[in-house]
Amino acid sequence: MKAQVNEIKISYKGGLKSSMWKKISNSQDAAKLLFEGWDKDTIAIQETFKVVLLNNSNRVKGVYQHSQGGITGTLIDLRILFAVILKSLSVAIILTHNHPSGKLQPSDADKKLTNKIKKASKLFDITILDHLIFAPNGGYYSFSDNGIL
Repeated sequence: MKAQVNEIKISYKGGLKSSMWKKISNSQDAAKLLFEGWDKDTIAIQETFKVVLLNNSNRVKGVYQHSQGGITGTLIDLRILFAVILKSLSVAIILTHNHPSGKLQPSDADKKLTNKIKKASKLFDITILDHLIFAPNGGYYSFSDNGIL
């Protein structure tokens, strides 16, 4: 008798051909792409964590919204995060979240989380290119540009 099990898939919505994938060359490219797609109705209310999934040419395969939380934080489950990153066969990522307060400086918790994800990513040869923090007004902070990645 054949065993019955669930099949797990990852999907891409939109069907954009890989030749049309946006290339990320710097934090400004990533910030523009991400802020345009951010829900402006919630950016000043709830913290949201997303990851940009990239191929080996730094072209965007997709953006995955990992979590949406409360006013001062959101939970990140590394197992789920890396399941998506690995299933999408991404070789580089950009982490991003917003601060509804408008404060752009990373908190100690932001720095610890980034380091935790960075350690895990090394095991899989995945490069973290940046971690961006957005304010509701469109301003952003780049870990990479500020030398703390």
